[in-house]
Amino acid sequence: MSTVAVTRRLPGAALTRLAAEHEVVVWPGDLPPAPMELWALTAGADALLCLLTDRIDADLLAAAPHLRAVANYAVGFDNIDVDAVRARGIAVGVTPDVLTDATADLTLALLLSAARGLPQAAAAVRTGAWRTWEPRRWLGLELRGATLALVGGRGRIGRAVAERAAAFGMNVECIGRDDDLRAALARADVVSLHCPLTAETARIIDADALATMRPGSVLVNTARGGLVDQVALRAALERGHLAAAALDVTDPEPLPPDDPLLSAPNLLVLPHIGSATHRARERMADIAVDNLLAALRGAPMPHPAPGL
Repeated sequence: MSTVAVTRRLPGAALTRLAAEHEVVVWPGDLPPAPMELWALTAGADALLCLLTDRIDADLLAAAPHLRAVANYAVGFDNIDVDAVRARGIAVGVTPDVLTDATADLTLALLLSAARGLPQAAAAVRTGAWRTWEPRRWLGLELRGATLALVGGRGRIGRAVAERAAAFGMNVECIGRDDDLRAALARADVVSLHCPLTAETARIIDADALATMRPGSVLVNTARGGLVDQVALRAALERGHLAAAALDVTDPEPLPPDDPLLSAPNLLVLPHIGSATHRARERMADIAVDNLLAALRGAPMPHPAPGL
């Protein structure tokens, strides 16, 4: 029997299945363990089930000499020092193919909400700003015939968003790394981000990219907060160049309540809930546990992190 450290309680029964074969130690808090707490949790562990909020780096690995498997409760793994785990020969698993529909659904929800100004309209009801039916207020973008640029749109989530957007009658352009991003931004009524965060894509939507976007267009981000220069985004919203922006991800997460971005007009920010459906989150837990059970048996993980 091995010892498995888990950095947060998870939905579903997957951890019960893991505990039937191994000793499972779960961090009891609702918030992520601080670095020293994570080190203490992991120090005697043979395996670790962690979240994107947990930084797995060389210092943590040095404090966990028995660690031989890490299951990340996420599709991505930018919280893990790839060089450090590779040097130790530690198996790393992820949870692919489970977030696609949930995240695509949320992307469309954000797109519709931003395009039609739903947060502002709903606020008007509560504040008394809604006085009567007004022909020139709360006007938004009609989706049929509008152009949607999906940056990173050839991946699973991008394709699922394209399928949904096509049902609304949108013209969809999928933008890959070899395509002309600036030209696509200039054509689009809505830009939605679905690419991974890498050295090449960090701040891919910067001040120049935002200036290239069509006046009155909408930005949606359900990928990674670091893809967007948030200072430039605030400026674009304040001067009215963008009609709206809707973000499920920010940098950092969460944003401090006094972050200047939150004062920008026509901005909707959600607390990173792209995968927040019962089915998706429970399936993520099942896959993470499957990865650890295999690794602790000495078998390959069924869902290894790409390249590891």
